[in-house]
Amino acid sequence: MLLLGIDLGTSSIKVSVVDADSRQTLVSVSYPETEREIIARQPGWAEQYPLQWWQDAKQAILKAHATHLYDPRQISAIGIAYQMHGLVVVDKDQHALRDAIIWCDSRAVPYGQAAFEAIGEGECLAHLLNSPGNFTAAKLAWVKEHEPEVYGRIDQIMLPGDFLALQLTGQATTSISALSEGVFWDFARHGLSEDVFRFFGFDRALIPPVREVFAPHGVVRREVAEELGLTPGIPVTYKAGDQPNNALSLNVLRPGEVAATAGTSGVIYAVTDQLFVDQKSRVNPFAHVNHSRDKTRLGVLLCINGTGSLNRWVRSVAAPALSYPEVNERAAAVPVGADGLLCLPFGNGAERMLENQQVGAQFVDIDLNVHTPAHMLRAGQEGVAFAFRYGLDLMRAGGLHPTVVKAGHTNMFLSEVFAQAFADVTGLTVELYQTDGSVGAALGAGIGAGTFATADEAFSRVQPLRQVKPGADAEAYEAVYQRWKEKLQAQLQ
Repeated sequence: MLLLGIDLGTSSIKVSVVDADSRQTLVSVSYPETEREIIARQPGWAEQYPLQWWQDAKQAILKAHATHLYDPRQISAIGIAYQMHGLVVVDKDQHALRDAIIWCDSRAVPYGQAAFEAIGEGECLAHLLNSPGNFTAAKLAWVKEHEPEVYGRIDQIMLPGDFLALQLTGQATTSISALSEGVFWDFARHGLSEDVFRFFGFDRALIPPVREVFAPHGVVRREVAEELGLTPGIPVTYKAGDQPNNALSLNVLRPGEVAATAGTSGVIYAVTDQLFVDQKSRVNPFAHVNHSRDKTRLGVLLCINGTGSLNRWVRSVAAPALSYPEVNERAAAVPVGADGLLCLPFGNGAERMLENQQVGAQFVDIDLNVHTPAHMLRAGQEGVAFAFRYGLDLMRAGGLHPTVVKAGHTNMFLSEVFAQAFADVTGLTVELYQTDGSVGAALGAGIGAGTFATADEAFSRVQPLRQVKPGADAEAYEAVYQRWKEKLQAQLQ
């Protein structure tokens, strides 16, 4: 029995096929080979074309089939992970009415702030656990005001993964986890937020039917199955945002467990059984994949918009001819602290942990007689690690005190410079695993289909590749971090 996992990322679609019996990943592929662009028609905007996601997903599935490492007809269930907080709007014929407004788009900040003030900060935090901020509900409010002709034709709204499942099955569904990440969910009343819908003037009929995360979300249509070489009628049994799914892929499900990722964006995701609230909504709790009315399981999410994107940009400017492994080697040849060069890695939209300010990405204290492109490479990776520490301290102030964090051995965690800087500056032991979001989505599909009785059974064979512990440079990094923090705070209004 085989399981298919699809991870809808910002830059590409990744697909994995996993053998349910052995838990072995038979194949993992990505499409396209080069990073898919983000459409930015105005500063602070970020959009992508939903049907491009679908075309890329189909190509990724066919690319996986082309390896001939498995029989596609043995795939029995599909799971989907996706970039969080986006907005897709479709008409009654299930056609997308406009480009998707994605997670790093900043245009909706004023709408979320207006709702926060009008509903009341205390009411929002007690019921939504967040400010409406720059999340999906606020993005829909922007469409309602600026594109009334589009808004008037909307039949249903959805997040990116919901749209991908819609293309597979012809059926739109959502979940409490998805609704919470859009800030549509009232945790105190266990239902759609009357306050949000009333303030923005939204019709509750815009929300698709609500299902559990691990549950049938429709079955693959015959014509789609024929195009993709799949068995008609196999179910989509799991859908989750990329960060809850990343936590699932690392078997981070219990209170006190923590996952991290450093892909296009960077995230620390800590599971708690308490209704965690940050008064300034700088770190954000959402319903985890195993949350229910009877069992509170929230994922407290710290997001840094530009981590891998910062690393990519620095590489393109400072070392365009080098591969990422070569970039990491050059960075490793530079001393801790990059001989005084600092990087603020905040150039990808409004940062929630900075109270939705846009400070921009900056290199600070450049010495033209000392600093080289290699210094930029190291300072960029260290700057990302410092941003993680800054956000982690916000979580610690709220009562979360992790000692170990689990991460996939991928993206920036492939860099020894970054992984060690992360451990040294945060004081956390990092456990690295050979897994990724598409593998997690595949195993999530197995849980939703009942192939595995529990998540523990699904991930029973997952073991860390190695640990990275705080080392001899921790004290030196602390001094550099304090300088970095001073530079950042000087930029904040």
